Amino acid sequence: MKRPPAVAVALLVLAATASAPLGLPLPPPTVRIAYELEQRGIVYSWGGGHAASPGPSKGTCVGYQGSIKPCPAARTTGLDCSGFVRWVYALARGEDVLGPGNTDDQVRRLRKVSAARPGDLVFFGKITKRKIRTHHVGLYLGDGKMMNAPETGAVVRVDDIAHKKDFAGFYRY
Repeated sequence: MKRPPAVAVALLVLAATASAPLGLPLPPPTVRIAYELEQRGIVYSWGGGHAASPGPSKGTCVGYQGSIKPCPAARTTGLDCSGFVRWVYALARGEDVLGPGNTDDQVRRLRKVSAARPGDLVFFGKITKRKIRTHHVGLYLGDGKMMNAPETGAVVRVDDIAHKKDFAGFYRY
């Protein structure tokens, strides 16, 4: 039996959506992109992600204090924590809104929020009205989790926010 094309398309759409839960919001583009990037197994590289354009790049050994010696960053293409969120936001927004700076530079471009939503950034360090000294950033996923490029020797991954010291707050673009 031959079906008209419109009926076949309607049946295909119905089959594809019949098991989808109704009323659940889609995650924001930043969260969807972060999960896509996590699947690539991108390695951490101190200073990685801070080339002229967002995305994996060779890192630098300037300021490196990691546990792996000698510093592998200058020969490793990857991302550090601020390079990771820079790339996610650039892909989601279509432009480099966070820029090539470090976590201190990024937090200055954002506003602090008391109630986090998936896609917000979570910073660690000390942030006061007079001084900003951050040392880590991740992308908030919800339920106390963040996607981040955590440290030398690791890949982009999901971590519990509570396991990281010096929580400084949630920030939104």
